[in-house]
Amino acid sequence: MTQHLHSKRLQRPGYGTVLAAVLGLVAALSLGAIGQAKAAEKTPVDRWSDRAHGFASLAGGTTGGAGGKVVTVSDQAALATYAAAEEPYVIRVSGAIAVEPFGSDIVVASNKTIIGVGDTGEIVHGELHLNPGTHNVIIRNLTIRDSYVEGDWDGKTTDFDAIQMDTVDHVWIDHNRFTHMGDGLLDIRKDSRYITVSYNQFTNHNKAFGIGWTTNVLTEMTIDHNWFRGTKQRNPSADNLAYAHLYDNYLSSQVADGDPVWTYGNWARGRTKMVIENSYYDGVQHPYQADATAELVQRGSILKNTTGRTDAWGTAFDPRSFYDYRLDPAAAVPSLVSRFSGPQKRIGVTLHVPADYPTVQAAVDAVPDGNAVPVTIAVAPGTYRAKVFIPATKPRIVLQGTGHDRSDTVIVYDTPAEYGGSTGSATVRIAANDFTARHLTFSNDFDEAAVELKGEQALAMKTTGDRIVFEDTAFLGNQDTLMTDSPKLDVISRVYIRDSYIEGDVDFVYGRATTVIERSVIRALSRGSDTNNGYITAASTWTGNPYGLLITRSKVVSDAPDQSFHLGRPWHPGGEPAAVAQVLIRDTELPAAVKSAPWTDMSGFSWKDARFAEYRNSGPGAAPSADRPQLGAADARTYTVANYLKGTDGWAPYAGH
Repeated sequence: MTQHLHSKRLQRPGYGTVLAAVLGLVAALSLGAIGQAKAAEKTPVDRWSDRAHGFASLAGGTTGGAGGKVVTVSDQAALATYAAAEEPYVIRVSGAIAVEPFGSDIVVASNKTIIGVGDTGEIVHGELHLNPGTHNVIIRNLTIRDSYVEGDWDGKTTDFDAIQMDTVDHVWIDHNRFTHMGDGLLDIRKDSRYITVSYNQFTNHNKAFGIGWTTNVLTEMTIDHNWFRGTKQRNPSADNLAYAHLYDNYLSSQVADGDPVWTYGNWARGRTKMVIENSYYDGVQHPYQADATAELVQRGSILKNTTGRTDAWGTAFDPRSFYDYRLDPAAAVPSLVSRFSGPQKRIGVTLHVPADYPTVQAAVDAVPDGNAVPVTIAVAPGTYRAKVFIPATKPRIVLQGTGHDRSDTVIVYDTPAEYGGSTGSATVRIAANDFTARHLTFSNDFDEAAVELKGEQALAMKTTGDRIVFEDTAFLGNQDTLMTDSPKLDVISRVYIRDSYIEGDVDFVYGRATTVIERSVIRALSRGSDTNNGYITAASTWTGNPYGLLITRSKVVSDAPDQSFHLGRPWHPGGEPAAVAQVLIRDTELPAAVKSAPWTDMSGFSWKDARFAEYRNSGPGAAPSADRPQLGAADARTYTVANYLKGTDGWAPYAGH
C-alpha cells in the first residue's frame, strides 16, 4: 500500500506474551480436553518415517536422491533416463509403467530415490536393477508386478526379479508391493552392504527374497515389518550375512504344496548371524531354521498353526549395539503390518532443509513445475534469513516447520518498500495455488524506528495464489505485515488462516483475497500515539466479490492506549472504484484500544461506502455505537467460514478440525 502513517512502533512483544495470549484464546474458545480428543481422533497416525533406519542408516546413511531435482515420470523412457542419470534425482512414478520388452531391466544408478505417487505407482513386467558399485538408493511406495512366465513356477528359464542388486551399498527398500514375478521378488546379492528392507509386501510367488550368493561374510541387513503371504520359500533365505536383523515381520498364507524341504519361512544359511525378534508366523512350515554353521537367536515371536523346524543356536549379535529401533509386540504385528505395509497414499516426497537442501528456496526450486501431488518441505528449527518465492508454476507445496513451536522455525528478512516496492519488500511471496504452511514464523524485521524512509511498508508475507492455508503460523511486522491478494482485481483467491498469530500497526492485514482468519490472535502494536496508533485491516475486495475478509472466533490484543486503534479502512489501490472493501469481524474479543467509531476513511474514500460490519463481538472494545454497523442474524447465517471459502469447487480446508 502507498499511504504511510509516520509514527514509529516502539516494542516487539516477546514470545512469552504471545503464548499467554494464545492460551487465553484457547480458554476463551472453550477448547477443552474433549475437543482436543476429537481432533486427535481425526489425525492420521503414520507408521513410517521418510528417513532410512536400521543398517541403511549407518556409515553415512542412505539419502537417495535428496538434494537433487524432483521429477515425475509416467512412461518407461523417462523413468529409464532419470534412473540411470549421473546426477541425483528424486523420481516420482505416477501410475502404471509397462516395461517393454517383457522382463527388461530399468538400471538404477547411485544417488536416486524412486518413489510411487500416492499408492498408484507401478512398474509392470520389468525389473529395477542396481549394478555393482551402485550406492545410496531409495526405492519406496511402488508396486512391481507381473513378469511371471506361465508354467515356470521355479523361475528356471528367466531372471525376471522385481529388484536385483549386486555388490551395492546403502539401499533402502520400503513400503513396496512385490508380486507374481518371474524369478525372485527381491534378490540382494554378492556382498551388498548396509541394506534395510521395511514395510514391504511379498505376495503370490515362489522364491520371495534371497540374500547372498557369496562366500564372503560382509552383508549387514535390517528386515522389519514386512508381510510375506502366498509365498513358498526365501522369506528370506540369508546366505553368509555378517548380520541379519529380522523383527516384527508377518508370515501368513504360505503356499502349501506338500514340499517337505523347500517350503519354509526364514533360513540362516552358511555363516549367517541372524537375530529374529517379535515376528508372527501363521500357518508356516519350518518358520525359522539355521545351518549348523550359522547362528540364530530368536526371541518374542508368536507361532500359530506352524510345523517343522524352529532352530535357535549360538549368540549371533546384539542389534542395539549398531542402532536403536522400536520393537512392536508380536501380537500386534498382523494388524500393524497388514495395515501399514505396502504402498501408502500418505507417503510422498519430503525435502529436508537444511539436511538435504541448504535453503528453503533451494528446496522450492527442486519441486517440479506443474506439480500434481503434495510435496512437503520440512524445515528444521532455526532462523533462515533469506527471501522465499514460490512461483505459480509450483503448486501443492506444504512448507512445514519441524520444531516443537512455531517460534522455533523463523523465515525472516528486513526489506522495506523503499527498496523494490511493496511486493519487493515481502519476506515470503506465494504465487502458487494449493499451498499450505504449518508451524512456522514469517517475519519482516525492518526497523522503521531506526531510519527515515518514505516507503516503510515491510511485508512478512504476500500471497496471490488460491486455496492457501496457514495453520499454527505467526506473521511478524509493522506496516503491511500480511497481504493476501489475487493476480488481478476480478480474480478471486482464497486464504484460510487458523490457530495463528498476526501482529502489526498500520494496515497489517490487507489485500483483495477472500481471507478467513479463525481462532487466532491479532496483536495491534502501539506506535506511541494517544489518539491513532493504526488500522488492523485495509481490504480492497472486488465489488463483484461478496466475501472479502472474515475474522472470526479470534482475539485482538493490544498494548495501545484506549480508543486509539481502528478496525480498518477501505483501500482502493490506485483509486480503483471497483475495489470496495468487505470486512466482517464476528464472535471475536476486542480490546479497549479499539475506537468506539472503529472504521475510518482512506484516500478520499468514505468508510460508509465500504462493506464493514461486526457481529456478536465481545470485550471492552466491542461496545455498540452509532458508527459501527452490526450484521443481522439472518445475514450472519450467510457470512460463514464455509461460504467465504467454498467458491465454485467446494473448498473446505477447515473440515476435520
